[in-house]
Amino acid sequence: MAGKKLIILVAPTGNQKDVPGSHVPVTPEEIAEEALRCWQAGASVVHIHARDPQTRLASGDMKIFGDSIRRIKEKCDILVQTTTSLGLKHDPVSGKWVWHSSEERMGLLTIDPPQDLLSCAMGSWEFIHPEGGQSDPTTQVNGYEFMKRNISSMVSKNLPWEMEIADTGFLQNARRLADDGVFDGTARNFWLDYVMGFGGMPATARQLMFMAEEGQRLFPQAKWETNATGRDQFRMNILGAAMGCDVVRVGFEDSVWLPDGKQAKNNFEQVEAMADLAVKLGRDVATPAEAWEILGGSQRVAAA
Repeated sequence: MAGKKLIILVAPTGNQKDVPGSHVPVTPEEIAEEALRCWQAGASVVHIHARDPQTRLASGDMKIFGDSIRRIKEKCDILVQTTTSLGLKHDPVSGKWVWHSSEERMGLLTIDPPQDLLSCAMGSWEFIHPEGGQSDPTTQVNGYEFMKRNISSMVSKNLPWEMEIADTGFLQNARRLADDGVFDGTARNFWLDYVMGFGGMPATARQLMFMAEEGQRLFPQAKWETNATGRDQFRMNILGAAMGCDVVRVGFEDSVWLPDGKQAKNNFEQVEAMADLAVKLGRDVATPAEAWEILGGSQRVAAA
């Protein structure tokens, strides 16, 4: 795999709670500034969520998303990705974390200015994120009809998109959706993201090796990503990069730890560490333009 470009994706915020000793960016300006520093450190993709500047909690406000994207694009050419699960929101009545409605989630396809890359989960699972302030399982529901509607809308936008694969059955769901004509299973503008340690698949070498092999069998042309939470993040990224994955994910949405076990103060420190590891593994780090080509992009939409 020497010389094969490796895309470093950074997820700086998510639903991550404030962590003493680590700066989790919240406002659009903070997120844009962090994206810039991560781009300078070697990241070619930034995965963003919106946060309410006042409460600092997760928000589904599309204006906040749009403001974040606009500010990022004003600072650098890093690719901007959003999920279409929208993440969790805090219910002020029950005090619990709950999922956004299907209609709220579909709103992510109307952001202005638009994102460059999209992402969606390919099934339902008992989601858990011990480091993100949500340690009790809560079911993320992604039924067939919602996935069909969601993916059809994403495909119509002609943007590269990521399948979040949190369990082995998710691959079979993806294959069924392709066979049913919801998307072209031979297209080159989607990739498989193996999400480990979030309540679905365990973050183990055996699991990653099985998933990579099964994903290649079902979608021979598809690129793939390594994604793990907590202290497993770098361990699994190193394995994935050595196995030839196309994307590795770092960032405070998933973990605040560095590969040496120390706590990172800023997201860009994780990017720097991953870029250094990539070089040591014989992998060149992709620029945003190279990442766009690898992920099957056509024409990028510039911010107004």
